[in-house]
Amino acid sequence: MASTTDTAPPGPAAAGAPAPPVSDDPATLKVVPARHHARWVAAVAVAVLVAQFTHGLATNPVWEWDVFRDYVLSETIVQAVCVTLQLTAYATVLGFLLGTVLAFMRLSRSPVLQTVAWTYIWIFRSIPMIVQLVFWFNLSALYDRLGFGIPFGPVFWSVDSNSIIGTIGAAVIGLTLHQAAYAAEIVRGGVLAVDEGQLQAAAALGIPRLRQIRRIVLPQAMRAILPTAGNEIIGLLKGTSVVYVMSIGELFYQVQVIYGRNGRVIPLLLVATAWYVVLTSLLSVAQYYVERRYARGADRTPPPTPLQRVRRFVRTLRTAAAQRHRPVVPFKPLGDIR
Repeated sequence: MASTTDTAPPGPAAAGAPAPPVSDDPATLKVVPARHHARWVAAVAVAVLVAQFTHGLATNPVWEWDVFRDYVLSETIVQAVCVTLQLTAYATVLGFLLGTVLAFMRLSRSPVLQTVAWTYIWIFRSIPMIVQLVFWFNLSALYDRLGFGIPFGPVFWSVDSNSIIGTIGAAVIGLTLHQAAYAAEIVRGGVLAVDEGQLQAAAALGIPRLRQIRRIVLPQAMRAILPTAGNEIIGLLKGTSVVYVMSIGELFYQVQVIYGRNGRVIPLLLVATAWYVVLTSLLSVAQYYVERRYARGADRTPPPTPLQRVRRFVRTLRTAAAQRHRPVVPFKPLGDIR
């Protein structure tokens, strides 16, 4: 009679026995996905708030969307938008031209130029824009006539100040001088971001100083200037609304005049808001493409633009649709070749 050997059933290793080796094969590892419960809760809460706000926009009668549709493209509002763009363009061009001069005055080695530029920036950054606009609007009370002549001597030609500085002129002067103070610091920061070795190399090649600034310094400084400058221009576009104190027919002033007559405050403010959003969005798109252009020297392969991504996505959809509708050719085995 054969004896049977009792074998213990498989179970956990006895106390003190070495643990089985852990396999390093990735295929045998159990992958547990990360769970972000707080992220999902926050996403749901934000989605609920957005849905509630959208529902309020659509159902709250106080918005008066019919009044919004009547005025958003009206002739008066469109002309006011043109005045806003005109003020923004004049103040941007003139402000950055003057700011560039002030920036290089601060960077010069002349203590007189440095002091004058620093004092200008200090004064015009200290005074609120609305105070400057009211001051220039009342310039005729301080100087009734403006003229040319010898300093501290006779005046050869003079003219009434009100005849050459009107309401629009006073607004442009105030916005330009205010913008130049901020533009000067933006340009100065961009110039300081350029490596000093660039100027030393240009000077060793005998390149004139003005050409160094125009062809070497400014093109490289634009990469540091453009983001802040674009933000400043967008702020200037919205800042033109303060010229309503001068009774200039820009966007916000015309909206005030209209809702002062008909009492439709909310829909008229919504009209101004919609136009400001559209204009700032267009400026943001322009800033994106200008920054992309000046980044060509540093980034040889820039990422695709949003328009290029849309085109690529549409091309992918068309290719997938074409492949899905392509007729299937049945397989025919080749006969024996004799």
